[in-house]
Amino acid sequence: MKYEGWPDPGELVVGKVDEIEDFGVFVDLEEYEGKRGLAHISEVASGWIKNISDHVKEGQTVVAKVLDVDTSSQQIDLSIKDVNDHQRSETIQRWKNEQKADKWLTLAFGEDMADDRFREVVDELLDEFGSLYDGFEQAAIHGQPALEDVDLPESDITAIVETARENVSVPYVTVTGYVDIESPNPSGVDDVQDALKAAEGNGEIPEEVDMEVTYVGAPEYRIRIQAPTYKTAESELERAAERAIATIEDAGGSGEFHRERRTDDE
Repeated sequence: MKYEGWPDPGELVVGKVDEIEDFGVFVDLEEYEGKRGLAHISEVASGWIKNISDHVKEGQTVVAKVLDVDTSSQQIDLSIKDVNDHQRSETIQRWKNEQKADKWLTLAFGEDMADDRFREVVDELLDEFGSLYDGFEQAAIHGQPALEDVDLPESDITAIVETARENVSVPYVTVTGYVDIESPNPSGVDDVQDALKAAEGNGEIPEEVDMEVTYVGAPEYRIRIQAPTYKTAESELERAAERAIATIEDAGGSGEFHRERRTDDE
């Protein structure tokens, strides 16, 4: 998918070298429909340039910084030399991600989707998430709630979520903690089981969070959380431990949370 309109000065854009002249390089912008920019020879590389072809080749994909845009003359001034390696890598990855998301839209709605409908979906996702890829990633992680502010029919949202969950590789992090749970009551075993069920949230933990509570060795139990971010994972780990401890204490027992194992057996 290519955007309509014009890039903004200061924006980093992906382009393909279309033509090399003695005075500079013409670059077709991969992300903008029908747009072409010029990187003057002084903006191709630092220092004195004897031969531009020593620095860029026709057909090469480059990342350039937009220096100026003159819509009246249809001119876009670019700089290739003002882009560092980190910016180049990030911009290329963002571009590749958007290409993936473009294909996911086709999977979600079919190749015969009308252009105006396609544009409607794209605009809604861009307005809400800033990029198609981020929209699909959030849909894969959070499901339909991620799209509750997107002004699209329920059927469209369902199609996006289903496609996202089939195609998006979501990054996850894992954190682990431990709770010591004991009860002096005759019903101590049941008390501990109730505390463990409470730790697991009784099926009410967020959909994007995966939790596992396992026995380590009396009185210790491991809580392992997998979530999209460390902030979410740590928060859910603390909540799980707090639920377990509150439940066991309500039953007359005791509970304690710690991050390192205390028993010898795994």
